[in-house]
Amino acid sequence: MTTQNLVEANLKPVTIYTDGACNPNPGPGGWAAIVLYPDQPPRELAGYEAETTNNQMELRAALEALKTLTTPHQIELYTDSQYLRQGISAWLPRWEERGWQTSQKTEVKNLALWQELAGQLQNHRVAWRWIKGHAGDKWNERVDQLARSVIPPAELPLADRQAIHLFTAASYLGKTKQGGWGVLLRYSEAEKTLTGAESNTSGNRMHLLAAIEGLKAIKKSLPIHLYTTSNYLKDGATLWTKQWQAHAWKTKEGKAVSHRELWEILARLTHARQIQWHVVSSNNLPAEMLQVKKLAVEAAVSPDLAL
Repeated sequence: MTTQNLVEANLKPVTIYTDGACNPNPGPGGWAAIVLYPDQPPRELAGYEAETTNNQMELRAALEALKTLTTPHQIELYTDSQYLRQGISAWLPRWEERGWQTSQKTEVKNLALWQELAGQLQNHRVAWRWIKGHAGDKWNERVDQLARSVIPPAELPLADRQAIHLFTAASYLGKTKQGGWGVLLRYSEAEKTLTGAESNTSGNRMHLLAAIEGLKAIKKSLPIHLYTTSNYLKDGATLWTKQWQAHAWKTKEGKAVSHRELWEILARLTHARQIQWHVVSSNNLPAEMLQVKKLAVEAAVSPDLAL
């Protein structure tokens, strides 16, 4: 259908949210979309690929959502991917003019997906809306959850001999407010353990200290796999810290960030380092995590013995 015909057609409205995820990137990935028709229940779509990239999953999510529409529509499509939004609004027309080459005269990455998506766009009028990820939007949060849910959990720890593996654990005794942390560092065949204790503390603080002390002990400039049972630690390091810094270390409710001094140290230690964060289920701890958990418990119970 031509652009003129689309303008003249009585197009049905629909809203679409899309997202893609990959763990690690590249590696196993998932895509998801939510199609919202007026006065109809949400339609959820999701899929999995064994070897892909995050950008490919973002493209796949939008493509598969559009393919479900059998007639032309007026679409508002929400994505938190700058790659997808800029590709559509800025890069795509230029690529087509150049015969699907970049300004450096190289082939466009993910060419087949971009070409198929361009073909789908000819059937609809699409308004592309960028939305900030993990900022509380109901449908963005849901589509992110869907994309991640179809990725099978990786068997941990990963078999990556080119990286340093940092295993962390925390223990907190509520009655005495005594805490302990434990760390195991592994690179190739070499291993090192660290442990420590603190009074009048909290479990979250112990998780932070474990990561900080482990990272402080790493002197080599190598990729790092950091293993923890704490979503608080992982989300804070990968999502929240930049938001807190941008808002003078205030939460979105305007309150002072807890453990600010530790988050600032962690931010400095993680800056410019290649770190993959892995949250391990407490119900299925590998041997290394059991080892550091024992160190943390022993430190909490007998702080004078912690080194």
